[in-house]
Amino acid sequence: MELLGKTNIDFIGMRKVSFVISGIFAILGIIGIVQIARGAANMGIDFSGGTEIQLKFAQPISTEQARAALSKEGIKEVDLQEIKEGNKLLVKMRKSGKVADSVEAAFKKELPGNPYTVESSTEIGPSIGDKLKHDTMIAVIISMLGIIVYIAWRFDYKFGVGAVVATMHDVLFMIAVFYASGKEVNLLFITAVLTIAGYSLTDTVVVFDRIRENLHKSLKDPLPQVFNRSINEVLSRTIVTSLTVFLAAVTLFLFGGEVIHDFAFALLCGVLVGTYSSIFVASPIVALWEKPAEEAKA
Repeated sequence: MELLGKTNIDFIGMRKVSFVISGIFAILGIIGIVQIARGAANMGIDFSGGTEIQLKFAQPISTEQARAALSKEGIKEVDLQEIKEGNKLLVKMRKSGKVADSVEAAFKKELPGNPYTVESSTEIGPSIGDKLKHDTMIAVIISMLGIIVYIAWRFDYKFGVGAVVATMHDVLFMIAVFYASGKEVNLLFITAVLTIAGYSLTDTVVVFDRIRENLHKSLKDPLPQVFNRSINEVLSRTIVTSLTVFLAAVTLFLFGGEVIHDFAFALLCGVLVGTYSSIFVASPIVALWEKPAEEAKA
């Protein structure tokens, strides 16, 4: 599907601007990682430990009403999330033990005219949260190493480094967005990060495939020209693919419900930045790396 037709955009020539933009987001992402490691970010109970209870009330209930009822019973350090569909309330506390019983007892006492049922109750201890955090870091590191090995085997180690830098750029971007917006960092977010890493890699491989083909066909052409021509040739395909995934993520974001709302938001951000990085990050890095080698041969 030729969405744009034939284009002739100098993507490599815009590398300085794109590198500055990417550098800013990378710095914010590193700050976010440091804050997450310190526990200063909005960590979900998956990593910090705690209790999560989902209640379904007979009548609508606001977070103000729920907070007032819990406060009267001495329960103050609590995160409340109203789920408007079905009069549901999500209660999160960074405590474990008999917290769920205390919350249920408080609602029964303070809101006797609005009975409820417990739809789900999850409790994660601090040690489990630490293990999940540790295992998550290992999963991310293994995925990055796998990308390097795969791209180096299929293309060249220079392409592998470019793909890894672009993927790490995407991960740092998503961490920066979630940290800056105060959204909860939990296992669903990590799932979204790894999903986008795979999507970004696929998009980058398509661009790299065309670059490799054109490098073999146009041995005498300047490298920036070859890279720009390759990116322009697959630009329509890249945009159409990204748009399709983006629309699916929009559907999840709008109609998927509160439980996967942040997951869908992460996918939306990831599709955009993944498309950007395959064009403005991965390819320029390889082009800059190849240029000195070309000059050395000359």
